[in-house]
Amino acid sequence: MTPRPLTITGGRLVLPEGEPVAGALRCENGRIVAIGNVSPAEGDDVIDARGALIAPGLVDLGVFAIDKPAFHFGGITRAALMPDQGPPLDHPARVRFAAQSGKPDFWVHPLAAATRGLEGAELAELALMREAGARAVATGRNWIADSGVMLRLLRYCAMLGLVVITHAEDAGVTGAAVATAGEMATRLGLPSAPAEAEALAVARDITLAELSGCHVHFRQVTTARALDLVRKAKARGVPVSAGVTPAHFMLSDLELADFRTFCRLSPPLRSDADRKAVIAAIADGTIDVIASGHDPRGPEDKRLPFADAEPGMAGAETLLPLTLTLVRDGHIDLARAFDLLAGAPARLLGVDAGRLEAGWEADIALVDPVRPWIVDSDKMAASAGNTPFDRRPVEGRVNALFKGGKLIA
Repeated sequence: MTPRPLTITGGRLVLPEGEPVAGALRCENGRIVAIGNVSPAEGDDVIDARGALIAPGLVDLGVFAIDKPAFHFGGITRAALMPDQGPPLDHPARVRFAAQSGKPDFWVHPLAAATRGLEGAELAELALMREAGARAVATGRNWIADSGVMLRLLRYCAMLGLVVITHAEDAGVTGAAVATAGEMATRLGLPSAPAEAEALAVARDITLAELSGCHVHFRQVTTARALDLVRKAKARGVPVSAGVTPAHFMLSDLELADFRTFCRLSPPLRSDADRKAVIAAIADGTIDVIASGHDPRGPEDKRLPFADAEPGMAGAETLLPLTLTLVRDGHIDLARAFDLLAGAPARLLGVDAGRLEAGWEADIALVDPVRPWIVDSDKMAASAGNTPFDRRPVEGRVNALFKGGKLIA
């Protein structure tokens, strides 16, 4: 059913540039029709934001599971689903099913598997999956080691107009590593790999992006050396972009001291110097996207010796407040924060969302940026609460969430 026209008043609008400004917003037929000095029309539903931020709903780029309660709690109205499913999203019918799976109150944007079975050998039916609803192509949890396969993939996706989202770690170097080589991994006796495994993967894929003209998005770039490669590639006009999760700008490998498997991530946590380099890269625009990396893992995957535990974290509920720490610390402003969380991922997916603009879809979050709360893994809405931020006090909470102009949370 088409929602009634909606006017949100008494808030502070988070626009693409500048500080939030007092104003209102009006929606009709699921789209924003007016922003700024807006008055409700007769018959509108009217919501008083009571001074809260009126912000775009978040667009989470690269999740491994669809947890609608967790996404709604975190202010996320759309998510790009990684192809690492059972079975993988390497067939048009699976992509089509995934694209319909969250409606009407949540939009799932499937990422097509780059290769059949995500095995890194034979290209999947990418054109058919695009027609079935795939918004981009992804290599999944792994890097495609065969440079010939990767070049063919990029050339084909350039022709189709699809972004390729890649995992940036050279598996030939990482092997079975679960930590970054350094003092902490040595002290704990954990299998480790040098941080340069990331730079090796990034360097090759930048070269192939330059050769093919295809836009390559590195889902997570977490080391100073790899970030410098991305920075220089952007400066010379190579079509690349980069993302990261809050874990890699909030935490370092010091968190591994007690073998806590909630901190078993992929890529693994890095040195504190790399963590600081990630913050600098967010501030200077090298990093384009902050995503949750939402990958809920139950006790059967996490209550194991560190080296045997599966990587991943439940990140949807903490994505917004952890990103807002960058605003409070003066690294970025609110406009930039919401571009990292919503605008840039929406542009990569090619959807009319992620910003407050007339004519765009009315995916809207009312946010109290200073509301305090404590992360509790036992009370999370996700299917599993495996967060490395358990018991951490944070600020920033969604008061209300609208999908297509309809209140959903």
